[in-house]
Amino acid sequence: MENLYNEVLYKLNDELNDYDHGEDYPIQSCETIIIIILKALSDLKTIVLNRGFKNIDEEIYFFKYQKPVIVAKLIYYNAVFKLETKKPTETKAIKKVLNKELAKLKGFFNSNLEFYKYYRTNNSFIDDKLFLRGKHDLKLSLDTVYFESDHRFSTSHDFKVAKIIANDQIQIYIEKQLYNLKNGNKIENTSLNWTGSKTALTELVYALYSQGVFDNGNADIKGIAKTLERVFNIDLGDFYHTFMELSSRKINRTKFIDSLRDSLLKKMDEKEE
Repeated sequence: MENLYNEVLYKLNDELNDYDHGEDYPIQSCETIIIIILKALSDLKTIVLNRGFKNIDEEIYFFKYQKPVIVAKLIYYNAVFKLETKKPTETKAIKKVLNKELAKLKGFFNSNLEFYKYYRTNNSFIDDKLFLRGKHDLKLSLDTVYFESDHRFSTSHDFKVAKIIANDQIQIYIEKQLYNLKNGNKIENTSLNWTGSKTALTELVYALYSQGVFDNGNADIKGIAKTLERVFNIDLGDFYHTFMELSSRKINRTKFIDSLRDSLLKKMDEKEE
């Protein structure tokens, strides 16, 4: 299952790279992105229904760690789409809408605090009730969405994990919007804008961090990422999850770094000629 899942995820990320460049007006690409993600989920569902799982552990791992990563993308881009389509034109009204959305995220966190603790501390003692199909427990405060879903491809809590992942990304997006409003929609006066994919820049961030080229190797990954975000006018979102997706690839895990090397060698060869 892991290899098949990685193939779907790799293809999905590759397609999303063509549309997600951290632009200021994402509404123009969100619809296309949502369609792409829905197709990936459909492909994944077909694999699960046709192949199944070899054991309970594989099933739990899939619904706890794998499927939620893709569903979180759907939740995130749908949230961005809805925010952008209903955004007012007046700055004060925009701030009100954004702060209202932040309050909703906080409300979800407060309502699901115990599950947040369970998931984020990597507990597993009731995984058999949360992440196995047909094993739901009504005492565990189930969301209505579970009862309306296809139980062949869902468990009682895989969607809630996806919400946790997505909400972190949505919060970053909203806070960035509020920051831009406060600072005249400008991110420091820089002249360079990153027009490659977020995945590519994330790959570069981790490569620079791994090489220890900043502050004698003492700079942390978050500091490097935030600095490059400011320099290149881009919001990487949850770059840690992007890196985890890169790491899960079985082939071409350093696609961007490899392309940099090839481009540089080509330029050097041109000079020699």
